[in-house]
Amino acid sequence: MDFGGGDEIRFERLGKAGIVTLTRPQALNAVTHRMVKALGKALDAWEGDAGVSLVVVRAEGRAFSAGGDILHIYEAGRAGKPPVDFFADEYRLNARIARFRKPYVALIDGIVMGGGVGISFHGSHRVLTENAQFAMPEVGIGFFPDVGASHLLPDLGGSFGMYLGLTGNRIRYGDALWSGLATHTIKAEDQAGLLDELAASGDPDEELRAFFTPARRETERQDLEAIARHFSKASLAGIVASLEEAAAADAFAAKTLATIRTRSPTSLNVAWREISAGLTLSMDECMKMEFRILNRMLAGHDFYEGIRAAIIDKGSKPEWRPASLDAVTAADIDAYFAPLGARELEL
Repeated sequence: MDFGGGDEIRFERLGKAGIVTLTRPQALNAVTHRMVKALGKALDAWEGDAGVSLVVVRAEGRAFSAGGDILHIYEAGRAGKPPVDFFADEYRLNARIARFRKPYVALIDGIVMGGGVGISFHGSHRVLTENAQFAMPEVGIGFFPDVGASHLLPDLGGSFGMYLGLTGNRIRYGDALWSGLATHTIKAEDQAGLLDELAASGDPDEELRAFFTPARRETERQDLEAIARHFSKASLAGIVASLEEAAAADAFAAKTLATIRTRSPTSLNVAWREISAGLTLSMDECMKMEFRILNRMLAGHDFYEGIRAAIIDKGSKPEWRPASLDAVTAADIDAYFAPLGARELEL
């Protein structure tokens, strides 16, 4: 079955299931433009095929997908040709998955971040094993939680999504299940058996009930209470002030504050605003908002500086501009959300 993904993504029919496998394990299955286009074509074909009852997305290797192909984006942007078309197609695919009319089962056994989240967590069934780790770490590289994070994160109870977006912290499968990011947790060793049953019956609800293994949340109750208290504040400044006040007596608040202080001040402001706004927006509206932000990010400073520090000059300290939260103005952030006119994302 060839939908044009080359050796980066594979498509197969197994019984009643359309199976998608990400096949770039050496690159931690980072999402490329070719993969995005091929997956879109497969969904178009399978949605109208009466022989396909559901779609399953999985990956080879130890990561589901560690994100987008960030180095390519960096190099293209540096050369004055930011890959806006890649993001436009990726965001269209994220919205397409959200409105896909058949069960869409993401089988996540390993790291899932950024672009990997975009092709898995907008589907109907999000199944994580004990090896799964979820993160939206973009504020740490001067970017912003995209691929529909503005739709996904606001829905999590106890301000957990705001916490994940502003820290970039990783969580495991128990926290993912507790927060509602995951719909099911299973044992890694049961994946092949589950796949066979899904292909045979075409009914994910029934099969996932049979394979479900409960997972305990990893974050302690008092820390969840602290997250709900601090991250529900009515502004980013309010969140930071709340953490500062608690930091002397609370190790969790101190650690969380220290993490946030290493992140891009611009990214933090953008992330706070998009996650707050996303609460009342549809998925399509969220993708249009994110595309506006994206265009400004690719024309800005912090994204390239963040990639330089993390990947090019590994482990060096990024020099954010502006360098402090106090130096970011409301007008600066407004500009990221301004309409694009003729360049708006068409869905």
